[in-house]
Amino acid sequence: MQTSEIVTTPVEVRTDFLHWGPVIAGALVASAFSLVLITFGTSLGLSVASTAPTWRDTSPILALASGVYLVLTAIVSFGFGGYVAGRLRRSWHTVLHRDFVEFRDGTHGLTAWALAVVITALVAAVIAGTATSRTAPAASTQASSTGETLIAYDLDRLFRSDRRPQGDLIYSRAEASRILLAGTSRAGMKSGDREYLMWLVANQTGIAPAEAEQRVNEAISSATLAVKRTRQTGVIVGFSIAVSLLLGAAAAWYAAQLGGEHRDQTAPPLRWDLARM
Repeated sequence: MQTSEIVTTPVEVRTDFLHWGPVIAGALVASAFSLVLITFGTSLGLSVASTAPTWRDTSPILALASGVYLVLTAIVSFGFGGYVAGRLRRSWHTVLHRDFVEFRDGTHGLTAWALAVVITALVAAVIAGTATSRTAPAASTQASSTGETLIAYDLDRLFRSDRRPQGDLIYSRAEASRILLAGTSRAGMKSGDREYLMWLVANQTGIAPAEAEQRVNEAISSATLAVKRTRQTGVIVGFSIAVSLLLGAAAAWYAAQLGGEHRDQTAPPLRWDLARM
């Protein structure tokens, strides 16, 4: 009888399936692309939340175009970052099943996406905080904290007068802004608040009670419209951000798998074949 020996090759067991170097590189690339594209879109007016004084006149078409641009920005930036994360990762053992490899590639892209979201959010928060601290005057801190910024022009029209104001006008404006914002609820403005606001306007400006009542009615309508559009803008911004992040995660997952295939040479790389052209 002849005996044959079966020679087995030891399989290296890899435990570092998540390679942080490619993940960090992909996250940085995605964050950089996202900031560049968002800045470019904002300069063109493709921004739902605008700092312009006429932001309340934004058309629904512009808001929709801004949301679509935000979605495209997320797909492009996170997709490219996921591809970098998948392309730069190290090769695993050839005995691993292809589905397992694709799952690990997708995990690299998804982790790069999550890290890029955190980086972008931190950078945006720092930029917003710096811009706010530089543009907000120290004297208007109290007025801004009471919500006067939202209806500042309406308050200007409410207390417009050609005589010297009676009493503290800053406190009167702040009090009027609180009354107007409270009156934008579903219950509307209370009769006592309306009468007090009319008396306050007439006392500060010296106009007739009939004109003060007309100003108050116009201010209530303008404040209600401003709050309504602010809520609509918040819904559009939140929905656009949520959709763009979800689609960005899917793009990063798919692009990381594509980059892994190009890394393992199981798919043709992304390049132009000049000879065939």
